[in-house]
Amino acid sequence: MSAFILCIDQGTTGTTALLLSSSGDVLAKANREFPQHFPQPGWVEHDTGEIWRSVLGVIEDVFAKSGASPQECAAIGITNQRETSVVWEREGGAPIHRAIVWQDRRTASRTAELRAAGHEALVRERTGLVLDPYFSGTKVDWILSHVEGARARAERGELCFGTIDSWLVARLSDHAVHVTDATNASRTMLYDIRGGVWDEELASLLRVPMAMLPEVRSCSEEYAKTRGVPGLPDGIPIAGMAGDQQAALFGQTCFHAGEAKCTYGTGAFLLMNTGERPVASEHGLLTTVALRLGDRTTYALEGSAFIAGAAVQWLRDGLGLIESASEIEALAASVESAGDVVFVPALAGLGAPHWDPHARGLLWGLTRDTTRAHIARAVLEGIAFEVADLALAMVEDSGKSLGRLRVDGGASQNELLMSMQADLLDVSVDRPASVETTALGAGYLAGLAVGVFSDLDDVVRAHRIERTWEPRMAPDERAARLHRWREAVSRAKSTEAVK
Repeated sequence: MSAFILCIDQGTTGTTALLLSSSGDVLAKANREFPQHFPQPGWVEHDTGEIWRSVLGVIEDVFAKSGASPQECAAIGITNQRETSVVWEREGGAPIHRAIVWQDRRTASRTAELRAAGHEALVRERTGLVLDPYFSGTKVDWILSHVEGARARAERGELCFGTIDSWLVARLSDHAVHVTDATNASRTMLYDIRGGVWDEELASLLRVPMAMLPEVRSCSEEYAKTRGVPGLPDGIPIAGMAGDQQAALFGQTCFHAGEAKCTYGTGAFLLMNTGERPVASEHGLLTTVALRLGDRTTYALEGSAFIAGAAVQWLRDGLGLIESASEIEALAASVESAGDVVFVPALAGLGAPHWDPHARGLLWGLTRDTTRAHIARAVLEGIAFEVADLALAMVEDSGKSLGRLRVDGGASQNELLMSMQADLLDVSVDRPASVETTALGAGYLAGLAVGVFSDLDDVVRAHRIERTWEPRMAPDERAARLHRWREAVSRAKSTEAVK
């Protein structure tokens, strides 16, 4: 059997493909961007045809770069932008509307109505989520309400709903199956994460006919085989599937309760494996499905910081303190500390555990001696403090100690930031050899299904850590830093939140 796995990472602004060997080596990588569509303020859409062309493009590119033959591909793994919603015709597969993207806010009034009617507690208890336009349920309802005849067709079973994973499997298999996996299902606001089934009461509440929902499968099994895909032979098993953040958790081999990963991009996404028991958060974190292997479901707590790498972009584009994002590390390292300067990155409000959308960014502690180097260092520390807040909230909610943190994403290349993170959390911070952990996770899941990897221990052996940072900060200094950070956060919060 060939040991090459094709990993498809279908993201918000582009699609990436990796070719992965059985030893865990990335043989080649390809990426293609595709357009974003903004029909109205707050609306974000994707053309599924443009997504499909990007997928075909990266498949062609990755095999050309590697020199491998598509005939040697043992399996395909898929990971995807979560919550983005597609509705298509069961016969023929034509979408009836552009995909509505996870960032889209057009259903804010609908979720506000549901909240005012007292449905938040039900949604939270069944799904682990909050009532928000971010998730898929109200997006599907909007499409059915605004495309003529769509609701009646959906009730007759003529239409399919799916997140991008579901739609991709359908396209890759010439619409042989209509499936999703448990991680993506858990992001729809329609799925009972404890029962492991679509919830009829929630579907009725959100006006989504049960007949249009995909079959929910595990994250590692054969869903279908390729058929009629340009550039690929028929018969390749499509065998691994997970939403992007859950795929990154798996790609970072966080297989045990208490293990966590953080992806540092424009924002920062932190997920902690909480084991086979879903944990209800008291800090506004989301409870979500981390993984389903066979009939065993693993859960996670999830929290996000809205601003991470975006703070560095703000320094560059908004203040002009640096000319390129890569300059910040050397500039921040040119001073031993930020002095008394603290930066609260509430440039888009504060998320968990503070949840204050009206909070504002704050630079606090400026003196005549403050230089742009002190500000640069404070910005990096502000990112690390945000993530520390999320991690400490997860420890309190789960009762699990955080032994180490696995990191990935573009900003994980900033070694000073990673050192700060280790110091503030008082844990080891590991960065893998490849930070494309979402695609790796999908590849590992597919490899498990077809026997390229024999078990989870085999996946761990394939995963390589490139660099580890150990905490060096004294406990009293850490406590003082966290105290000053919390004082700064209290100043950044809106008057309503402080009350």
